[in-house]
Amino acid sequence: MPHLPDLPGASDALRELAARGVARSYAKGRLLIEEGDTGDTLYIVLDGRLRAYSSSADGSREVTYGTYGPGEYVGEMSLDGGPRSAHVEALERSTCIVVTRATLESFIAEHPAFAFELLAKVIRRARAATLTARQMALNDVYGRLRLLLQSLAEPQPDGGALIAERLTHKQIAQRIGCSREMVSRVLKDLERGGHVAHDVAGRLTIRRALPPRW
Repeated sequence: MPHLPDLPGASDALRELAARGVARSYAKGRLLIEEGDTGDTLYIVLDGRLRAYSSSADGSREVTYGTYGPGEYVGEMSLDGGPRSAHVEALERSTCIVVTRATLESFIAEHPAFAFELLAKVIRRARAATLTARQMALNDVYGRLRLLLQSLAEPQPDGGALIAERLTHKQIAQRIGCSREMVSRVLKDLERGGHVAHDVAGRLTIRRALPPRW
């Protein structure tokens, strides 16, 4: 049996599939996938982090669909032969196991249960995309920012909540589909009102319940 890579949180089946792929390294900022291109490869993250996103025609606006670390994978949405549905870039120097469609088909033939694991992943991401679209359509910028912060916040013993993931204002703007300036303005107002603050490590904390409207 080939050596199984160390993939935290990954199933045994995914680790075995990864053992059949080829490891490749990508520099920070490198595009692994371009939206609209035709592709038939799956990228399993071994180390580093990837970001899936779409951008406007002039590149002035971006929306982030998700970030993915070790044990996760991207590229499954185009295994039907259709065009890639988003850009994927390396947020930091990353190593991925690249698996071709032919290798995946062969693996599923030997391990048919993995097809259900793959299908479940596709369904979860489709649901997440639907939720993102709903939030974009039904919430204003503050509403989307509030939902993002609440989804990332981890309760703390002092009654507050910590957002462990360090996000720049630009990265927040990319996730909720607005300008960096708008994010800066809203967060500054929330900080003045005592709702949010930064700890000594520079991480955002929620001190008081975020107001329903801004």
